[in-house]
Amino acid sequence: MAAALALTGCTQTVTGQGRSERPDVTKVAGLEITTGESGAKPGVPDADLQVENGDGGEMDRLAINTLADVEEYWAEQLPARFGKEFEPVKRLVSYDSNGKGVDICRTNTAGVANAFYCSLDDSIAWDRGELLPMLDDAFGPMSVVTVLAHEMGHAVQYKLGDISGINQATPSIIKEQQADCFAGNFFRWVAEGKSKHFRISTGPGLNQVLATMFFIRDAAGTSAEKQGAHGSAFDRVAAFQFGFAGDPTRCAQIDDAEIKARITQQKFDSEDRDTGQGKGNLKVDDDRSLELLEESLRSAFKDAAATPPTLTTSPAAACTDGGDTSPAAYCPSTNTISVDLPDLVKIGTPPKRGQKGGIGDFAAFAEIASRFALSIQKATGYGLEGPAAGLRTACLTGAWAGTTNQNGAKLRLSSGDLDEAVAELLADKSLIAADVNGTVVPSGFARVEAFRDGFYQGAGLCTRKYAG
Repeated sequence: MAAALALTGCTQTVTGQGRSERPDVTKVAGLEITTGESGAKPGVPDADLQVENGDGGEMDRLAINTLADVEEYWAEQLPARFGKEFEPVKRLVSYDSNGKGVDICRTNTAGVANAFYCSLDDSIAWDRGELLPMLDDAFGPMSVVTVLAHEMGHAVQYKLGDISGINQATPSIIKEQQADCFAGNFFRWVAEGKSKHFRISTGPGLNQVLATMFFIRDAAGTSAEKQGAHGSAFDRVAAFQFGFAGDPTRCAQIDDAEIKARITQQKFDSEDRDTGQGKGNLKVDDDRSLELLEESLRSAFKDAAATPPTLTTSPAAACTDGGDTSPAAYCPSTNTISVDLPDLVKIGTPPKRGQKGGIGDFAAFAEIASRFALSIQKATGYGLEGPAAGLRTACLTGAWAGTTNQNGAKLRLSSGDLDEAVAELLADKSLIAADVNGTVVPSGFARVEAFRDGFYQGAGLCTRKYAG
């Protein structure tokens, strides 16, 4: 977050594409929420694809099986959706970035821990030595599938030609958003049980995929206009979700106009100072920061004509109708939000390089905002328990975040804040998407989608779409 009197962030109002139909809170984009195994299907023979420079090891087998299934998906979809036959990628190249380099796409791969598509020779290459094992260790095998499905998305762009609107001069952020969206298309197919080699649960499995998108995001402060920009976590996850919930024609529609209207990624402003918590991060236990937060929340929900809750940092009193949640708890009977400052600081202190830590100031403030959102729901006659309450809470928290992205806001978004929201929303105990008792909506996908709905469309959508 950024205090306007000392720090500034993005000043443009972001518009977006929320959907007004009421969802089934027990489902993810129409699919049942499942918690089964995610990864390779047992007992399925490996695919037979020709790969240059491979070693036949686990990472190469994972990559080959992924690309075989992704090619099968696009062999179905291009004729059905676009009236074009899909031609398989001409070259598949494996390499070890820690070993002898391979010349591909006018680049030597020595020291290049990456995976990429090259339109010059219609090839996909991957680093089996460092990148793929690191992803597999950190997030599981479906993270590798995510990255390679994204690279195949780039191949699809060029095979579609004018239909996708992509050429060599297209800004990278448009290419990357389309490719993330195409990856979402493929994962929907996997979730529907149509993949030969892979399976994924729509609960924990998709959570890991979205966590992968967070991991491979651009660093805070990177401009979306920078050549080579891939997108913030918030924007990359949005594109993936558009693909998962839609079909490939939706992804091909991502163009410059949509990007300018929707993308939130921004540079740090010249006045974004480092308060000791990293650029753009306020000290969450500072009295002035908490005053600005409370003022921001009251302003965001003033149209509800509800009596604002009282925020206190004193030890929470016994509450008969509220949960003991941390770092903030809402008590409906007293209309009070109790904030545990030490726990708030743990969440609000961003990690330093190579060290464990919290998330950042926005994640901490959003947890308080979520409890404020519960008070608004109570005042307007909505229930405070169950998954519908959790999704309304996430949506209303997103609506508050949207108001901090407008001119005149005293507490304003700074670069990286919405990525902090994604990180918190994907956490097992995400308070942003929890009901009054702290019970979290099972699907991280649904949590992020609800927050995004509120951010783009405002509080009115939240009460219509997530009425329960």
